Amino acid sequence: MSRSQSVEERLVGLADVVVEAAKRKRDPEIEIPVRALSNVEFNERRRIIEMKDATQARTFFNLGMAKKFMQTMLVADALAELQRAECTTSLREIYYRTKHTLAESSENTFDAQDESDPIIEDLEVTLATLREELNVAAEGRGSVVGNIVIVDDGDAIDCTKAGKSGHTVPSICEEPDIRIQKCGADFVLLVEKATQFNRLSEDKFWKRHNCVLVTGNGQPPRGVRRLCRRIHDECRKPVLVLVDNDPWGYYIYSVVKQGSINLAFESQRMAIPDAKFVGLSSRDPEKHKLPRNVGIKLNDKDIGRAKEIMAYPWFAKKEWQAEIRHMLASGLKYELDALANKDFRYLTTHYLPRKLKDKDWLD
Repeated sequence: MSRSQSVEERLVGLADVVVEAAKRKRDPEIEIPVRALSNVEFNERRRIIEMKDATQARTFFNLGMAKKFMQTMLVADALAELQRAECTTSLREIYYRTKHTLAESSENTFDAQDESDPIIEDLEVTLATLREELNVAAEGRGSVVGNIVIVDDGDAIDCTKAGKSGHTVPSICEEPDIRIQKCGADFVLLVEKATQFNRLSEDKFWKRHNCVLVTGNGQPPRGVRRLCRRIHDECRKPVLVLVDNDPWGYYIYSVVKQGSINLAFESQRMAIPDAKFVGLSSRDPEKHKLPRNVGIKLNDKDIGRAKEIMAYPWFAKKEWQAEIRHMLASGLKYELDALANKDFRYLTTHYLPRKLKDKDWLD
């Protein structure tokens, strides 16, 4: 599909494939890029994960693919309807819009939303079109507070006055709906957990250290990642990532920094190659004299995930190899919450100030 075509034209183009195949009495076929580790590579120059060109044919006359082909065309039709209506909807509403029982059968087009969501991702990569351009929004799952003014659908939001909970980060953070009017902060601190975000916000950490606090409440959703990337690019602000000391924290950081394997096609707009890891490192418990009894024993799943991450080329730096090996050797993982063993405000009064002063982070 040509990038110069409008989104609606690209969606209609899928229907044209079926029509042309029917005219020629051939099996309709769509080429879907493979979204898996086998079809991504790490671009060392750009420092992001990029998608390669492997594809998989999705056909109608193949019994094993017929349902997914039908689902793909149903979702594409609903997305084309959205374009014509010039409105935005949710992933959930797309699921309900396309769900029905096939005539003279008990077969549903979709049984659950976890069937329709991946179809939208397939269409994104197939049409070279981001979900935001398809007018599909996910549930807002993030907050921002600090020295920044964001214009949200025409309304200027001063995030220094957004309260302890902050301003909700929309799932679509693109112009013209979202503009960054002003950012007087020195850096962005992207916090994994809402617990730590609330502590930092309540303690006015953003004011004392002149930063923007952002959280995605776990794995940061695309809106949060895109907002951080825009602040980084447009306002020239560094991004620091605060996560737990475990394989899942490492992975969250890598998704922010290099992009995700499953959605490698979007790395050029979402990834922040200059992001730094200021989360708990495997040596921090010793530095901050945390007792071993506040650590959590690594289970088999943790160990397997850590070894998997070590094999990723974007974790090949000797500093990262040493970090992960030290965690495995200790047999423990530590949550940021464990810092409360020292003091409820230890994160804001000791841990982070010391990290920032010493520039004690991993790249």
